[in-house]
This record gives sequence, structure tokens and C-alpha cells, in this order.
Amino acid sequence: MPAQPKSVSSRRADHVADTRGALLDAARTLFASRGYAATGTEDIVSAARVTRGALYHHFRDKADLFAAVMEQCAKEMAERLIEQETRRAAAEHQEDTWSLLRTGFQSFLDACADPDFQRIVLIEGPAVLGHSAWDALVEQHGYVLLEEVLSQAAAEGRIDPLPLRPLTRMLSALISEASLYIARSRDQERAREEAGTVLDRMLVGLRRGEDG
Repeated sequence: MPAQPKSVSSRRADHVADTRGALLDAARTLFASRGYAATGTEDIVSAARVTRGALYHHFRDKADLFAAVMEQCAKEMAERLIEQETRRAAAEHQEDTWSLLRTGFQSFLDACADPDFQRIVLIEGPAVLGHSAWDALVEQHGYVLLEEVLSQAAAEGRIDPLPLRPLTRMLSALISEASLYIARSRDQERAREEAGTVLDRMLVGLRRGEDG
């Protein structure tokens, strides 16, 4: 049976999605290379090859567009890390949740070197939108997964059965500060090594008994 032509509404929806995607891609490239303050809306619409009206149809202003770009970067990084650690666990036949947590945290610190993530999410994000924006991203993409992993590690007897909610938030704050420390350091390679050492040493303090 021949493919049915797309309806007018379907074509319109595709056009809207394409326009929004073009704006996000152009803004992401410019924000990562120039920074928020040095990027004007004229630069974005020119790079995206759309009109100024199209930008304001999809986003309230430049800050709203930046927030969408920041969200996109954070979501991609979270998905990439989950996929990466899942593959690692399967390849190494690693079923120990506690070990997965420790290696996963170290992988996140490695990911802080990603140029887009570092500039847009770690450096520009808090400066442009305030620390509440960063906290919201952590809550959206980190809290639930981390709480699940900690719960499983406690069930396996690998860590002490501490209250999960405060433990999750405190560990989230720890990893957040470690990532910001790396991103803002002049010697990021050294900062990554030092932050990783301190973070893992603090995690070891959660282990149960002599196991870990």
C-alpha cells in the first residue's frame, strides 16, 4: 500500500519541531563557544536561519531559550551516563550496586570535561539562572535514580541502612560541588583527580562493616 501523504496539521507540527530544534542547536553552539552574555538573539536566529518572531513564538526570551538548552544538555548527559554504566556493568558482569554507584560517580566527574556540559550547565547555568536552576536539574535527573541505587545497596547489605531522603540529597550536593569545583578550576586535570579521591573516600564511609 502506498504511503499516505502527511496531513496539513502533521506537516505543520513537523515544521514547528524543526524550527524549535534549529533554535536549540544554534543557541547551544553559540552559548558553549561564546557564553550567554556574548550571544545575542540576533546571532541565534541568524545561525538557526529563522526569524526573530519564530524565536519568540517558542521561547519567552533569551533566558528561556538558555534554560531549554541547559535542560537538553543535562538530559543528554544523564542518559549517556546511564547507558555507559549499564554497558560497563554487563561487560564486567558487575551486579554489585555499591560498586556501580562508586564507578558511576567517577564517570560523572569525567563527564564534567565535556565542553557543552561544562560551559552551559556547570558554569553559565548557575550564573544566568541562579543555583535553583541547577538544583532543579539535579532533582529532575538525579534524585530518583540515586535514591533507588542507594536503597538497593542498603538492601544488599553493602551500605548502612541510613534514612534515604537526606542521604540522597547530601550525596547529590556532594557530587554537585565536586563537579563545580572541577569546572571552575584552572587545572582541571588535577581538580578532577583530587575531587575523585575525596568523593570516593567519603563514599567508603557509607559501607557496612569491613565490606567494600
